Amino acid sequence: MTAPALSVGAHVEQTDPIAEALARETTLVQFFLGDPQGYKGPEVRFAGGAEALRAAAEAAGVDLYVHAPYIVNVATTNNRIRIPSRKLLQQHMDAAAQIGAKGLIVHGGHVNKTDDPSVGFDNWRKAVAATDIKVPLLIENTAGGDNAMARHLDRIAGVWDAISSAEGSDRVGFCLDTCHAWAGGIDLGDAVEKVRAITGRIDLVHANDSRDDFGSGADRHANFGQGRLPADEFAAVVRAAGAPVICETPGGAAEHTADFAWLREHLEA
Repeated sequence: MTAPALSVGAHVEQTDPIAEALARETTLVQFFLGDPQGYKGPEVRFAGGAEALRAAAEAAGVDLYVHAPYIVNVATTNNRIRIPSRKLLQQHMDAAAQIGAKGLIVHGGHVNKTDDPSVGFDNWRKAVAATDIKVPLLIENTAGGDNAMARHLDRIAGVWDAISSAEGSDRVGFCLDTCHAWAGGIDLGDAVEKVRAITGRIDLVHANDSRDDFGSGADRHANFGQGRLPADEFAAVVRAAGAPVICETPGGAAEHTADFAWLREHLEA
């Protein structure tokens, strides 16, 4: 029996995600709501606002995913960052729910150099408990930083152990980024198996090639087949995860469509 084809989409510009999906002939897109580097709060730029976007997505059969701002860091011991981060996370959660998003992706964050990582784990627990999780909250592994909460497998395990006791943890999932795993030093050969052993789930894959070497800690994405990821290992991770796929690769519709074709060809090999 042939496995069903994976849904493959892309990160797109936020003004009209439905048009962006149609340009790529996909039913799956991810985008920001507002400024990914600011604390101002979410902004729905689609004409007609949140309800219009939700209706348009449903009519077109397009699944929407929202990426939280990069600056969100609920793990940090710095109150001036952690408290605004929690607020911003809730705001984006609310906005994601309003547009009918399938999930909200957030980076794992980090603690300071002199901090005990366990404090960061507990701050994640507190953040989950304090957030009204209306759509699945997907924690994404990150590429760099010795003090990161989601670069190395043992840190991801620390986060998961901590949040497991928080109310709402059943709605917290995992987003596996292939470039981040490679650059972060996670062996792609058994990455899916090891992540699932920790989290019990992989809800979304960020499929990205890497411009840099294994373990480099550099978060620089490349189009498929143009980076350092071994093609067979890259495809094997996506195949094993069996989750919807978002490409966060350079370029527009033409480049993303080429990436989709490359991936499907290698998944079938």
